[in-house]
Amino acid sequence: QVQLVESGGGLVQPGGSLRLSCAASGLTFSTYDMSWYRQAPGNERELVARISSLTGSTNYADSVKGRFTISRDNAKNTVYLQMNSLKPEDTAEYYCSADRRAVIGRTVYWGQGTQVTVSS
Repeated sequence: QVQLVESGGGLVQPGGSLRLSCAASGLTFSTYDMSWYRQAPGNERELVARISSLTGSTNYADSVKGRFTISRDNAKNTVYLQMNSLKPEDTAEYYCSADRRAVIGRTVYWGQGTQVTVSS
């Protein structure tokens, strides 16, 4: 059974930092591309950051470039999202996702989410 468990969310003041973690189990972690998505009330879920399985290359939403950093530790089956200079508009539920190519399409798994609230 695949599980993705996020942690590290909470309440932080504008300009502050948080580090999200996503611990994966039940899958061959190193073969999956890992992503962080977020969804604010009334908004669609959006991709925040992604890190590839093979090369470790990363890409980010324009709104978080220069402030957020995604990384992975394949030995610990964990992906991280370091969030600095947080803004109120970063407030959302943050979800971890694992995906890789399947015979048809892609196999995708989701975590349950962790809430990030940026407010003074």
